[in-house]
Amino acid sequence: MRPGGEGDALPVVVKTITQKQLKEYAEASGDRNPLHLDPEFAATTQFGGIIAHGMLTLAFVSEIMASRFGRAWLETGSLKVRFQGAAYLGDHVDAWGHVSREEQGPDGRRVICSVGVWNRKTGQQLVRGTATVKLK
Repeated sequence: MRPGGEGDALPVVVKTITQKQLKEYAEASGDRNPLHLDPEFAATTQFGGIIAHGMLTLAFVSEIMASRFGRAWLETGSLKVRFQGAAYLGDHVDAWGHVSREEQGPDGRRVICSVGVWNRKTGQQLVRGTATVKLK
């Protein structure tokens, strides 16, 4: 199957949010906000507990795009998304997507995908938007 046929589903990425993952992401990104790391502090916020970094949950979308489109995603990919909710410690989240449309241009084909991340436990959409990649 050619990559990016209209309507094609993208591979689903399933993740569980863990303290180890949040600590490693904080170290790699430099984002050491106590909302993501300190249970006592996080309990005093509107969230009531530790939540995952928004950019970590968005990285799961990038993972599905890279698994489907490989180097083209890494070199030409773009995202336009809205954050709609938070992932908490222990939450199981799925990153999903499908090809919405394709456009032919002078420099190749653009594939536009609807993408998102949802929380299995609550059914809440956490991230939703579009991902675009250029294919030669």
